[in-house]
Amino acid sequence: MSTEENTSTSVSYTRLVADDDVEDFDDAAKVDETSLLVDHSTGNEDSNKNEKDSTNGVGASYSEAVEASGFGKFHALLLIVCGWANMSDAVEILSVSFLLPDASVDMNISSVEKGLLTSIIFVGMLVGGYLWGSLADVRGRRQILIYSLSCNAFFGAASSVCQNFWLFLFMRFLSGVGVGGSIPVIFSYFGEFQPNNHRGKMISALSTFWMAGNILTAGLAWAIIPREHLGYHNPDGFSYESWRIFVAVCCIPAASSVLTFLLMPESPKFLLEQGNEEKSLDIMKKIYSWNHKGVKASDYPIDYLVPSSKDKQHTADGRKMTLRVQFGALFMATKQLFKRPLTGITIAMLVIIFNLSFGYYGLFMWFPELFKRVENGGSACSYFNESAVTNSTVPSDRIYVDGFFTSLSNLPGNLLTIFLMDKLSRKFLITSSMIVSGISVFFIWFLKTRIQVLIMSCVFGAISVITWNTLNVVGVELYPTSCRSTALGVQSVFNRMGAILGNLMFGILIDLNCSVPMILIAVLLAVGGFTALTLPNTSKKELK
Repeated sequence: MSTEENTSTSVSYTRLVADDDVEDFDDAAKVDETSLLVDHSTGNEDSNKNEKDSTNGVGASYSEAVEASGFGKFHALLLIVCGWANMSDAVEILSVSFLLPDASVDMNISSVEKGLLTSIIFVGMLVGGYLWGSLADVRGRRQILIYSLSCNAFFGAASSVCQNFWLFLFMRFLSGVGVGGSIPVIFSYFGEFQPNNHRGKMISALSTFWMAGNILTAGLAWAIIPREHLGYHNPDGFSYESWRIFVAVCCIPAASSVLTFLLMPESPKFLLEQGNEEKSLDIMKKIYSWNHKGVKASDYPIDYLVPSSKDKQHTADGRKMTLRVQFGALFMATKQLFKRPLTGITIAMLVIIFNLSFGYYGLFMWFPELFKRVENGGSACSYFNESAVTNSTVPSDRIYVDGFFTSLSNLPGNLLTIFLMDKLSRKFLITSSMIVSGISVFFIWFLKTRIQVLIMSCVFGAISVITWNTLNVVGVELYPTSCRSTALGVQSVFNRMGAILGNLMFGILIDLNCSVPMILIAVLLAVGGFTALTLPNTSKKELK
């Protein structure tokens, strides 16, 4: 990352004013006292003011306006805010894999029920991904991020106190609804602020926060779960074990992300395509002043913005639409994904996403359980003694150490992605990383020792993350603004379907024949890799 990108982000928010949040003030002094970061409104009540004559100033497309606003302090701050939110999603999803060994003992659950527990959050994400993602194309990115992250934090914390397995399962489902909404919208929101020549690198950098969340989850599990003295036990039967404390702590990143997005602006790209050129321009001016030291917002060289399309699909304020009209808009945006020229792109992306999610989550969520079985039998696939696993005491710290190193293995893949993203073809990165990931999975069921399983799981983690990071970039670049979040929402549905089926398959087959899911995952990853060859090249091209 360049020196300009690493500029300090300790800046004040008081210079940016939210005009729409100020009502009935008698003088300008009162307006100054209500200074906030941005205008949070996404309505188009000022649309008549936005029709400017091209002879009265300098006009520009959105891409040109982003370039004119510069690249610097604001983008560094945006990366931290969106990255923390992305990390909070990773923490919530991956926490289940670390609580599984202890929770299975305390709740006395079977392997099939473990499969339900690991997959239920993806069921919630399947529902939330499409619903929240599509609403973000109607009501705005920022508002939906606040709602979905709040849902994630609240129900995640509520699950920690549930004593009944099925109630715990239901709370994890509702938490997943929130997680499913924030993931696709974060990347739409973040990508729409980026200049063309920085977009690939910046979205790759945003993706690395998932790895940070993975490492944070593993570190928290290692620090909290094995500590038997933590927690509370009531004589009446209520207990709050260390793994429940771990679940509650994992909700803190999502809750804090809600607070940060209250200070952030709406996407100016979304506002522009909704017909709010003036508000979009106002945000671009403020970004310009942040990125150029000693420069005022009024010095911004662009006088008005030109939408990328005269035929806007959403021109009304999403907040003023009836529920029926909003869902009608969601349906039309979804329908657009399967019309030319997007048909082939959408189908290819859905195949890649499903196959990758089936393999990645079907295996990665079960790594702590596989490490536990290695502890009991010496091999992840050749020895399964259900009674030994179920009746065992609290697992040793070594399981969480292994999980931590597996999470840490994402680091080289993330760094490699940032370096190569704008140097190599996006589809080459997807194809090569998926095929190599498939090969690494194929050999796991041959392994006989804990060290061998750990090494191969680290290889899988390091390579597979390249595919995820590249898909995050491609998913933003392939679709126009009018259906970008909807496209990511639909992809998230297939993502969750793959994760659900992968986890259920492991839960059913892990005690029968471990080689079957390993071989199936290897094949699906290879198929997904070859499918990526059909995608168009999007490197450094202007967002539609």
